[in-house]
Amino acid sequence: MKKDYYEVLGVPKTATQDEIKSAFRKLAKKYHPDVSKEENAAEKFKECQEAYAVLSDENKRKQYDQYGHAAFQNNAGGGYDFSGFDFSDIFSDLFGSGFGFNFGGNSNRKSRGRDLVMRVDLTFEEAVFGTKKTINIDTYDECDSCHGKGGFDEEVCSNCHGTGTVTAEQRTLFGSFMTKTTCPKCSGKGRSYKRSCSKCSGTGKVRVNKDIEVKIPAGVDTGNQQRVSGYGEYGSAGNGDLYLEYHVRSHELFERDGNDIYLEVPLTITEAVLGCKKEIPTLTGKVKLTIEAGSNTGDKLRLKGKGIEDVHSYRKGDMYVVLKVIMPDKLSRDQKKLFEQLDKTDLETKEFKKFNDYLKKN
Repeated sequence: MKKDYYEVLGVPKTATQDEIKSAFRKLAKKYHPDVSKEENAAEKFKECQEAYAVLSDENKRKQYDQYGHAAFQNNAGGGYDFSGFDFSDIFSDLFGSGFGFNFGGNSNRKSRGRDLVMRVDLTFEEAVFGTKKTINIDTYDECDSCHGKGGFDEEVCSNCHGTGTVTAEQRTLFGSFMTKTTCPKCSGKGRSYKRSCSKCSGTGKVRVNKDIEVKIPAGVDTGNQQRVSGYGEYGSAGNGDLYLEYHVRSHELFERDGNDIYLEVPLTITEAVLGCKKEIPTLTGKVKLTIEAGSNTGDKLRLKGKGIEDVHSYRKGDMYVVLKVIMPDKLSRDQKKLFEQLDKTDLETKEFKKFNDYLKKN
């Protein structure tokens, strides 16, 4: 005896179509033989399919409510023959469009063109202050001969009748299923042309080389990307975008760290010992910096707001001056005498005395 279809799906006779569909989805996911490890999963899965095929069809459901299983007993299996019933929307939702029975979606849709990524080299100054640059790109544009259609004398595809998909019956151990695949004749467009466009070879797009002018904002850094809308490849639903990826060349003096910049400033021994006024470069011109007497290599001075403008917030970073005391390569005779005289004076600091005291004790 066959089970009651409502009992198979676990729904009352008053169930709505949404409740019936929801119940079948849960059972299909539970008993599908490709994923289920339960005993007799294949039989239970087929039973659920049969119940859903009847109860989801208003006419079949009325017949079943009035006559029960007897309404379909003329079929060879003694029950409802669900070959030809399209389960693809259920299974593609549950398992993905490529699962099990290769359900293909309707590809009769316009598609957006591909995005392009292009590297752009910038000087340090161009990145810091921003600039305008002419960029040469190779891309695909709409064919001006066929206006992106790919052909002339349009007609509805005779193979798919304009739907973009073709339906075929696939027989398996668990019954017959209807599968939808992209129409091979029109590639899912739903239309074809009596004459193919010779300029674009039927693709609807042609390769072009062109120059575009781009405004590059101040503060960009290596690795930053800028989107230029609509300058990617052509697509029937609109062009893709062009992404410019920046690579900034290093500077001969300045070193960048985010929005801060560092400048190493060389000092002579006398400048470090006596202190001085030192002219140094910044991003916006030269300034005079006061170097305190007794400065050492590695001492760091901060110039607030003298760094790089942030590309998003427009706040400026800082500039750090790092001091480096440089020993002379050669000394003249007079310079050497001066150092010898200086050496006879007491130049030892606390650090020297600490070091020498340790040597004496050990």
